[in-house]
Amino acid sequence: MDTNQAERRRWNNQDWVSVWHKREPLTDEITPFLLDALALRSGERVLDVGCGGGKATIAAARAVSPSGIAIGADISVPLTDAATRRATNAQVDNVSFCVADMQHERVAGGPFDVVMSQFGVMFFDEPLAAFANIRAHLDPGGRIAFACWQTIDRNPWFIGPALAGIAPPPPPPAPGKSPTGPFALGDHVRTQNLLASAGFANVRRRAHDLVADLPHDAVVDDAQLTFMGVPADKLAAARATVNDHLARFRSGPGRAKFPLAFQVFQATAR
Repeated sequence: MDTNQAERRRWNNQDWVSVWHKREPLTDEITPFLLDALALRSGERVLDVGCGGGKATIAAARAVSPSGIAIGADISVPLTDAATRRATNAQVDNVSFCVADMQHERVAGGPFDVVMSQFGVMFFDEPLAAFANIRAHLDPGGRIAFACWQTIDRNPWFIGPALAGIAPPPPPPAPGKSPTGPFALGDHVRTQNLLASAGFANVRRRAHDLVADLPHDAVVDDAQLTFMGVPADKLAAARATVNDHLARFRSGPGRAKFPLAFQVFQATAR
């Protein structure tokens, strides 16, 4: 299987997943906006694409209870395991999780009324094929809503540009593939066109900007630097560079006020 090989390796790295809980306070800030766009109703069947640790999936399951269900799908085995444990601990019994690459695989339990995603759809190396596959999971008239970042220039908290020369640049995509990463869907016109080409109608987008007061390590720590490819012998230099880059956002010991620019897309399955 040659689909999403790079992302498959990255998201199944146990060291990265072990610190996933540190990243969640950042994405938790966006969940209310996504749930508002979804407008979930009791009895609906929901598929969460790229569910990560499952917090948003569990919130959706609660919104469609008692007769609805939510299924979270993710390419990461350890993250889906963590999501399953979280749901068990929360005693939410109308939610389940499975390992699937939504670029080409089918998830049992459909057709669905709703597809959702919170920062999970930016990592497809064939985005048109992926959104067409997602569309195939929906009943005609079913709806999709997902959150993704606006463009990188509107998110100065992102440390990638600061690490130029320390972390290796991402490799170019293979022939016929698209770049993946946090800002892959930042161009809202391109993303709207992708959705239309994949079988969606009534495509719309709402941009949001907020300032979130978060733990500093919600954005960066050594695990994040390693995930971005910083070699061990350059970690000290990377820490210093990143600290300088993020100094303007500090709000107190171990905390920072990060300006987050994201967008929520909505559409209906044709």
